[in-house]
Amino acid sequence: MDKQIRRIGVLTSGGEAPGMNALIRAVVRTASAHDISVLGIRRGYSGLINGDIIEMAARSVDGIIRKGGTMLYTARCKEMLTDEGLQKAADTCRYLGIDGLICCGGDGTFRGAQALSRKGVPCIGVPGTIDNDIGCSDYTIGFDTACNTAIECIDKLRDTTQSHDRCSVVEVMGHHAGYIALNVGIATGAVAVLLPEIPFDFERDILERMRQTQVTGKKHFIIIVSEGVVGAQELANQIQAATGVDSRATVLGHIQRGGSPTVRDRVNASLMGYHAIDLLDKGIYNRVVAVSGDKIVDYDVNVALSMHKTIDRDMIDIAKAISI
Repeated sequence: MDKQIRRIGVLTSGGEAPGMNALIRAVVRTASAHDISVLGIRRGYSGLINGDIIEMAARSVDGIIRKGGTMLYTARCKEMLTDEGLQKAADTCRYLGIDGLICCGGDGTFRGAQALSRKGVPCIGVPGTIDNDIGCSDYTIGFDTACNTAIECIDKLRDTTQSHDRCSVVEVMGHHAGYIALNVGIATGAVAVLLPEIPFDFERDILERMRQTQVTGKKHFIIIVSEGVVGAQELANQIQAATGVDSRATVLGHIQRGGSPTVRDRVNASLMGYHAIDLLDKGIYNRVVAVSGDKIVDYDVNVALSMHKTIDRDMIDIAKAISI
């Protein structure tokens, strides 16, 4: 019987995440092993609509596993939200003979894949976002690297904070999702961590915790705040006005998106890329690859988009208990 999947496309969409290159490499290498040709679609769905597409082969991905960012570039594409743009993307797939599409990104990327699948384009989604906020997956590509980047910065910041008996308010990424803030807060010994999932009280969650640590002899403080909860500079000003402690704000920003991916991101991305090709090769379409525990699994895209996960309350309690 003739092979159903002869050519696939791969794209990265939305915010870039360290490990996306490892995913691309795994997709291309695994496809080559299955005698499937690969087209790299640059700048996400925008590239699919506008024909920004390159041929890829095993040697075209040499050395990229260690690099941050994405060699295929990325973009957000408003055209995909229109019937005309969606139809252009589907028509491009048919014109180029793309039998399946692997789409790496977040929920918006998966919704694009879901819409394309309804147009008859077989799609596989792979979760790639530093925020780790994909409901169907315990882990997303880029999260570990982003956390390690933040930790490295905060460790250095603590040196100057301690030297001057200051309070440092550090804003990390994760709008609407506090996974980076919570994990980084625990890893750096922050006296307080402010998350978008939990309303905070300035007196209880900041001032009282600072007083508790001062009683034990501590004179410098690290406070981690997830972006969107409160402005870092605004919070630093409030703390200094209320306590007299010299308080400074640091916004880590997009530095968290860059850098060479960690082992965890390289390995998970590689396993996910292999799994995505394996699904297509077996004729299993319109799925989202995910991590459940220590296993690579997959879900129907409709089910995946309906799933939700919540911040670990036990971790929040632990962070409070050990940060005094």
